Amino acid sequence: MADADAARALLSAAAVRERAHEMLSVGLAGGLQHFTIDLASLEVAARVVSELIRVNYPDLKVPFHARWRHFVIEGRDLWAERAAQARWDTPAAKARAEFDLAITSVLLDAGAGPSWKYLDPATGQVVMRSEGLAVASLRMFEAGAFSGAPSDPLRADAERLAQLKHEEVADGLQSMVGNRLVGVEGRADLLARLGETVAAKPDVFARAGRARPGGLYDYLVAQAENGELAAPRILAAVLEHVGPIWPSRLSLAGVPLGDTWRHPAIKRADATDGLVPIHKLSQWLSYSLIEPLQWSGITVTEIDGLTGLAEYRNGGLFVDSGVLRLRNPEEAIHPSPVDSALVVEWRALTVALLDNIAALIRQQRGLAAEDFPLACVLEGGTWAAGRRLAREKRADGSPPIAVVSDGTVF
Repeated sequence: MADADAARALLSAAAVRERAHEMLSVGLAGGLQHFTIDLASLEVAARVVSELIRVNYPDLKVPFHARWRHFVIEGRDLWAERAAQARWDTPAAKARAEFDLAITSVLLDAGAGPSWKYLDPATGQVVMRSEGLAVASLRMFEAGAFSGAPSDPLRADAERLAQLKHEEVADGLQSMVGNRLVGVEGRADLLARLGETVAAKPDVFARAGRARPGGLYDYLVAQAENGELAAPRILAAVLEHVGPIWPSRLSLAGVPLGDTWRHPAIKRADATDGLVPIHKLSQWLSYSLIEPLQWSGITVTEIDGLTGLAEYRNGGLFVDSGVLRLRNPEEAIHPSPVDSALVVEWRALTVALLDNIAALIRQQRGLAAEDFPLACVLEGGTWAAGRRLAREKRADGSPPIAVVSDGTVF
């Protein structure tokens, strides 16, 4: 396989899953430097998650884990309220706006840190972490912060995103002295690079007017067959066409590899030897684009073709429940960079263990995989259980392992 072909093969959920399970196999054999694995604790963790699902969703009607859940505050669906006031000529026009919102909001959704808060001026609610970032980005979107047309605020335009300044993003996210948000500059730069990337690909993003992230909707619809689109194709499009926005990291044969890292446990006989793809934010975004496609009439299939998300709530669930144990517990205290072997191990193991815990949860609840896809397990779910355990074990609800974040990974 040529190096470029090998590189492109890493830009898929299948590659993430394959190499994550390879990392798990190495770990179970005792071959990892930082973690040991206690699979006996996985069933206990599954019961914690299963009970949380029973309490929060007694009818087992769990929505997908997606950005849209974070726009619901105290029972109010803030996006649904705003969308009900807007008028779009077609379902596709509404879907483009929802793509614009989802893409910009997800790209702002790296870890916020334990102390940052957002005061929503419309509801008076104070929200933190992912929900706070969601509401803040929604309010920026509603105010036309990303629009190039003052008369049409509910959109994001390439030209406007490319011109965003750090100060504008900081103001929109209420980052200030005494309420600093981690990685504001990284988030702002990411949106600016999004604008530049979208503007450079009119064949993808400008099929129905000016270049905008929401133009990806038209690109994906064109790939649908008989009104059906497989979820892995959403991720493939995100990785190929949005992938160039990520900061300078690894590349292979001129192909940027995005959220891909090095670890010696992964062995290959080609140029991808030692490479571990994760694609967390790209998959989080892909999950968040499923519903706008569905709402517009497209049937999305193969949802379990995407993987679980390697972030600190899901990963924290496995550490706090004893499934993953650091060989040196002191390593949890000192922040590790995202490219460290420790963090790469943790994230890859999280992806593989999410597959395993999903199977246990379905077994415990008597559910088939097609009736309870991984997106529902995450929402129901592992993410919520990870947050709950973090609050029980640490007063500030912080993750069990400290990671240096630049606002573009977690």
